Amino acid sequence: MINLSEILNASILIVDDQEANVQLLQQMLIEAGYQSISTTMDPTCVCELHKKNQYDLILLDLQMPGMDGFQVMEGLKVLEIDRYLPVLVITAQPDHKLRALAAGAKDFVAKPFDLIEVKTRIHNMLEVRLLYKKLQNYNKVLEQTVLERTAELRESEARFRRLTELSSDWYWEQDETGHFTKIFGPVLEMLGLRFDASLGYIRDEHGALWNVREREQLEENLSSRRPFLDFVYSRTNPSGLLQYLMVSGEPMFDSAGRFTGYRGTGKDVTETMSNNIQMPEKK
Repeated sequence: MINLSEILNASILIVDDQEANVQLLQQMLIEAGYQSISTTMDPTCVCELHKKNQYDLILLDLQMPGMDGFQVMEGLKVLEIDRYLPVLVITAQPDHKLRALAAGAKDFVAKPFDLIEVKTRIHNMLEVRLLYKKLQNYNKVLEQTVLERTAELRESEARFRRLTELSSDWYWEQDETGHFTKIFGPVLEMLGLRFDASLGYIRDEHGALWNVREREQLEENLSSRRPFLDFVYSRTNPSGLLQYLMVSGEPMFDSAGRFTGYRGTGKDVTETMSNNIQMPEKK
């Protein structure tokens, strides 16, 4: 919310080629408690003044010699990237009101002045303008916060990946359809596989024999979107060697709770499993 103090401290520029009108508006604003009031009777300098001071409100007369209010607004549009013109036009011509609003002015007052109406419109316009600026600042802070959080997340993910690479042989990610999107580590070389990145498939081109029951159990874990830890499955490679692989994975979800895929680690545990297998005693 905008409090009265913020409104009274807003910066205002009065633009009118008639000195009597300038003095009348200035005196009215001073008596109402406004603290930051500037004036000019030269319309050609309005854009430069606004560029320098970024006024919260410009009271702009439309009928001025040399450069009218419509031309001034065209110049102000170049300065206001978001096309929000903080302009309240002053006119004695009823047919100019709609044209002024179409040109970008946010409100208008008619000559001769109704001072109560003028004060009310100025107060309301400043309240809207200051709320708009607060929203802009909030969006900038929010955008910066998002950038910072994104950078922190990327750094955290990089640390996580480095740790997983140290504690495992490979790191992997799948999308919600089960296609691989990332594979880090020497798993392809270790197992003689090829990753088709365009399709997201891992191809076994050498005809290794996988334990069907274990692979079905792994696929069930993935399709059920359950986390799993140290799941061991095996295959017989083309040379006849029995290999054991241990994988862990966790489902991933976005901020809306939508499933986006899996990520996890893998390790060749053939040597460990072979050492743990008890050979039958000879009779």
